[in-house]
Amino acid sequence: MRKKCIIISGPTAVGKTALGIEVARHFSTSIISADSRQCYRELNIGVAKPTQSELQSVKHYFINSHSIHNNINAADFEKYALHAVEEIFTTSDIALMVGGTGLYTKAFQYGLDQIPQVPDDIRTQLNDDFEKFGLEWLIDELKTKDPAFYNNGEIKNPQRMLRALEVKMFTGKSIRTFQRNTKATRDFDCINITINLERKELYQRINGRVDNMIEQGLAEEVAALIPYKNLNALQTVGYRELFDHFEQLLTLGEAIEKIKQNTRHYAKRQITWLSHQLPDAHAFAPDPQSVISFIESIVRN
Repeated sequence: MRKKCIIISGPTAVGKTALGIEVARHFSTSIISADSRQCYRELNIGVAKPTQSELQSVKHYFINSHSIHNNINAADFEKYALHAVEEIFTTSDIALMVGGTGLYTKAFQYGLDQIPQVPDDIRTQLNDDFEKFGLEWLIDELKTKDPAFYNNGEIKNPQRMLRALEVKMFTGKSIRTFQRNTKATRDFDCINITINLERKELYQRINGRVDNMIEQGLAEEVAALIPYKNLNALQTVGYRELFDHFEQLLTLGEAIEKIKQNTRHYAKRQITWLSHQLPDAHAFAPDPQSVISFIESIVRN
């Protein structure tokens, strides 16, 4: 029987962490986190990491595995996760992947197009220019220099936009010419499960979790990271807004409301991505018993 990796995806705050831990404990297996921020040791409250007791109850990969000074991307995750899943398969027929970073789970399942490595000086210059001139500048640069990406790329995602621009500057070619959409083959099966809730309940969870994070000391965590605020790892919801607060661009109350709003927007983008990229995924509410029963039926067959 081929080994199986169960991939549990869903929007932020939907309850993936708690559900994943229960599922992993039931099947006596480990979890590979597919979260692009929980891998950083220096980030804790703002990325909603599992608690110490949760981490002790189930072995997790790709949590606290890197530093914010490492520039981790989907290709790094693919390599890391393929090694991790083979390690898990030495003791279990089932591995579990849990997280909301769709590009990471997609890279793990299907591989990535081979895009040339861009020198650090080009990336640094573009990031500095983006910091100085903002999103409108970035959009104009892509419109002029890479219309192929501008016309059908992710124009609301600065990280992907900067990636497209740096590839164009280094190679002279659009990033689209490197994106062949050829799928890698794996020697194990991937089973996709998506977790969701009614929009109103999800948004209530998001708002409550942000309030919780503030009570736990998120503002203090962010204050300690101010010297590193321009690093790629810190360009994320929950940190950017509080950096603005410490620069006196927002009151604390305004920053908190912005975090809630931007997290809701992020959750909405995650839901849209999942519906487009995983239309055949098995959908569940965050109910461990239903998910466990489904996985057992898959394993039996």
